Amino acid sequence: MLLFLLLLLLLLLLGLLGLQLPLSAVLRQPRSQHNGLPWLASLQLRVAWGVLGWAATWQRWKLEQSTQHPGQSQQQALRRCLEGAQGAPRPLRGSTDMNTFRNRLPLTKASQAQEEESGEQLQSPTSNQYHASLQATLLGLAALKKTYPEVLAPGSTARVTPTSPWPCPLPWPGHALGQASPSGARDPRDLLLEALRSPWLRALEAGTAAELLDVFVGLEASGEELADAVAAGNPAEPLARRADELRAALDQGPRGLALRLWPKLQVVVTLDAGGQAEAVAALEDLWCQGLAFFSPAYAASGGMLGLNLWPEQPRGLYLLPPGAPFIELLPVKEEAQEEATSTLLLAEAEKGKEYELVLTDHASLTRCRLGDVVQVVSAYNQCPIVRFVCRLGQALSVRGEDIGEDVFCEALGRAVRQWPGAKLLDHGCVESSVLDSSEGSAPHYEVFVDLRGLRNLSEENRDKLDHCLQGTSPRYKSLRFRGSVGPARVHLVGQGAFRALRAALAASPSSPFPPEMPRVLRHRHLARFLQRKVVS
Repeated sequence: MLLFLLLLLLLLLLGLLGLQLPLSAVLRQPRSQHNGLPWLASLQLRVAWGVLGWAATWQRWKLEQSTQHPGQSQQQALRRCLEGAQGAPRPLRGSTDMNTFRNRLPLTKASQAQEEESGEQLQSPTSNQYHASLQATLLGLAALKKTYPEVLAPGSTARVTPTSPWPCPLPWPGHALGQASPSGARDPRDLLLEALRSPWLRALEAGTAAELLDVFVGLEASGEELADAVAAGNPAEPLARRADELRAALDQGPRGLALRLWPKLQVVVTLDAGGQAEAVAALEDLWCQGLAFFSPAYAASGGMLGLNLWPEQPRGLYLLPPGAPFIELLPVKEEAQEEATSTLLLAEAEKGKEYELVLTDHASLTRCRLGDVVQVVSAYNQCPIVRFVCRLGQALSVRGEDIGEDVFCEALGRAVRQWPGAKLLDHGCVESSVLDSSEGSAPHYEVFVDLRGLRNLSEENRDKLDHCLQGTSPRYKSLRFRGSVGPARVHLVGQGAFRALRAALAASPSSPFPPEMPRVLRHRHLARFLQRKVVS
């Protein structure tokens, strides 16, 4: 607590210094245009980095200690969780006995909040969630600066979405470190225009990969209008020349567009949440080709669950820390009908095994099965490093076949690779019973896809998805052979269909943060929403 008070005092000092000089206009310009920063801005920058660097070092030391003794750390996290819970059963208060804890608090399954329309409002973050988010942000910034030293220099980073990829919004020094404005504070078009006027950028930030995909698709659709706006922002010759560069870059198509717009760009920062893999793959193959991607944390509706300390490593590896929030691991059985009943602590995880994440919410004191499945790939001290596999709530099953999210995505990817010139941007699935589309035929899947490079789907191409599903799932193949399940029906939706779907989901009062993109729509009004967007 004393360390946090010291940090706040230093930040207050920086804020008072900031009142003497409007830094927003200065620090968003490259150094070459100003022959170095003004002395006060330079002082603020040095102090800001000193404070946050010290705070990150402290967080890293805490992480080292906790991951070397994860059992003790998780006991402490459990004790804090129970002490902070309202209405905790008396036998649990002050206890860290796992058997008592498990017996008194049975597992519950997470509701599919992203598709429900309840009148309940989301709870504000608890203190434990705030500390976990702050840790992820500080350690992520330090790791990013170490790997890409020039990325966080003043004026080198631009955020192009209202939401931020950093789990915890930084106070005033975030501006001094070249970070974008707080979440929700800017119009998306203004954010994009500010980035387009800055050819020296070294990093792009977006809330999620799906949001960044929407930005690039919108940039192509409104390129001429945006180029005019860039030129009109200032009649000076440099911005007029910049508008011409923008038009020339867009004329060459989507592949490698980001590096043509920003030749010094090194990394794209987004927050990893459910349903983002396709957006990342599309960005890597097209608009952001040749760029590294970095997510400071793995996030779910329960909070920040994994830390990314290695921007230079392959994307998608996260450390599960033993502090708050309190995490358990539920083994995933090979047979879908067989479910594990006992959870494990982090130190008990085995390399190569898959587990469903279980999170204890100290506000309501529930042990919630999140549905997020991870695979242990290695260890950091005594804690597991994992990769995300799938979400159990996104499985398809019309005859008990249980096609998981990862299995379906693999089959769809194989099919799309057989469609000449096609690149998959997004997809969604509906079981035929939701749309009442069986019409006397066998139950089947309705699949909606957003493609780049293909305007129409032939029947031959549509059939390839069903063939790939049979090749991926023996159970599905058997049901198709017996006629118990009909062939999957593929529909091509128009540009912007999934962006509009995400907007509709985000508008729901029960929408989680960070936003997760559902792959299986189980509510008829959402399925009808996509059905109205079909063009082929």
